[in-house]
Amino acid sequence: MGNSAPESSLLVVDADIVRPDNARAPIDVAVGMLLQSDGRFLLCTRPPGKAYAGYWEFPGGKLEAGEDVVSALSRELAEEIGIQVREALPWKTLLVDYPHALVRLHFCRVLRWDGELRMLEGQDCAWQSLPVQVHPILPGTIPVLDWLARD
Repeated sequence: MGNSAPESSLLVVDADIVRPDNARAPIDVAVGMLLQSDGRFLLCTRPPGKAYAGYWEFPGGKLEAGEDVVSALSRELAEEIGIQVREALPWKTLLVDYPHALVRLHFCRVLRWDGELRMLEGQDCAWQSLPVQVHPILPGTIPVLDWLARD
């Protein structure tokens, strides 16, 4: 399995849009790549009402104060898609500068989980393999698909 991406990895999305402040603190986000034994992985759409609603991404969400990445991921996946994470391994980190937020994405490989998928935020989901068949893809997800292709 691949090594962690350097913390300095930065993706700037819609660079022509002015940011509110150059000194924005990054928001830490735990992201889960649910992986099946046949190599397929789960993508979900961003829920209605959120930035980039309808774009496809790996599920996850913000870390709360005092949470580590795997704990936050476990909580977020229970809240978002109704599963209980049993085994997750931190994988790579990517800093993404979106017009609305600066986010530090902590990608984890989710190897074991319990429960049936339930889309609890009104999103859609699809098991995918490379090349993915769903569109549009959230810009912060595109580098991860490239990493998976090389891994």
